[in-house]
Amino acid sequence: MSQTTTRPPGHDPQDPRPGFLARVSLGARFSAVPLEFLLLASSALILTAFGGVMVLSATSVESISAGGSPYDGAIKHGMFILVGVPLMFLLSRFPAAFFRRVAWLALGLGLALQMLVFTPLGYETGGNRNWISVGGFTMQPSEFLKLAFVVWLGCILYRKRSLLTNWGHVFIPIVPVSILVIGSVLAGKDLGTGMILFLIALAALFFAGVPMRLFIIPVLLSIAAVVGLAILSPNRMGRIMSFLDENCDYYVECYQPTHGIWALAEGGVFGVGLGNSKQKYGWLPAAADDYIFAILGEELGLIGCAVVLVVIALYAFAAFRIVRRTNDTFVRVVAGTMTIWIVGQSLINIGVVIGVFPVLGVPLPFVSSGGTSLLAVLLGTGVLLSLARTLPPIESGIGAVPQKR
Repeated sequence: MSQTTTRPPGHDPQDPRPGFLARVSLGARFSAVPLEFLLLASSALILTAFGGVMVLSATSVESISAGGSPYDGAIKHGMFILVGVPLMFLLSRFPAAFFRRVAWLALGLGLALQMLVFTPLGYETGGNRNWISVGGFTMQPSEFLKLAFVVWLGCILYRKRSLLTNWGHVFIPIVPVSILVIGSVLAGKDLGTGMILFLIALAALFFAGVPMRLFIIPVLLSIAAVVGLAILSPNRMGRIMSFLDENCDYYVECYQPTHGIWALAEGGVFGVGLGNSKQKYGWLPAAADDYIFAILGEELGLIGCAVVLVVIALYAFAAFRIVRRTNDTFVRVVAGTMTIWIVGQSLINIGVVIGVFPVLGVPLPFVSSGGTSLLAVLLGTGVLLSLARTLPPIESGIGAVPQKR
């Protein structure tokens, strides 16, 4: 009787290599990635590199005046880049199901960190108690809370995707948890971050397909809350009124926005040259943080500002392609909401610098100095890259993935 030998699938009898090697495949690890992945990754890296250069320029004078090296601020920022970029690509390898599984845990950790600002570890800066300090290391927990909130909203709306026409299912648990999340930030008087979190909640409901009529009451209540918080805070009310008053006090409310506009005007079309800003010499508060776009405009001019805006638009284009191409509710909600957070915050920051909005105190994602903000947006981009891997291959056209024959 002849003996039949069973070979592993795909094993070539003419191949002299041992059979176990035939079972090892690296194709899944090195297969072509979607166009959306490439666009997101490249635009995030370009903006991060841009931010590193601008932080070096904006912090050099302050570092020297503090008795240190002109590179101190840039080195500190660069350390967060070296940590954040690998973490971004590491997260891109995780499946979408992983983020659904850890959504509640992430939100719980984010809220726990946010609560630390009300302990002795927390401290106040710029009128907002939204920071903690541990052993000389400072952190803004609300930045990580934004990321956790986006993933949690996507998880809940994914599980309730067939029940979203019912107000009760939309209300529980989204509204109570949203109030807790936003309230924990507003308790520290950080209205700018609170508004970003509210924008995140509305965006998640929109991308989940919740009927527009259900938005009316939350929007009206939120507008009333913002007006109330503005009236109750003299500092906040002063900033809003100065934004509306052309004759506001230059030395009080209008000092920062006025110097921001002067920086942009000084830059003109081509800029005064990298490193040659005058406003960073103690004239413009938060030059490396919330107003780094003004320093960018002063040194690199309108052309430099346009480049940054084009790269942000490229990032938004790639992310919204994920929203358009996916059939998965979780992927659509998280991708759309993450984009509204990162791109929306970018536009708000730029709008503040050019005088379209009152001063709100939100950083420019990827570009502003601040390790917590940079880590949060890089991790958020890592989640987007993971979601981009879930997209089906395109049959033809740009970004097509070759099909196996």
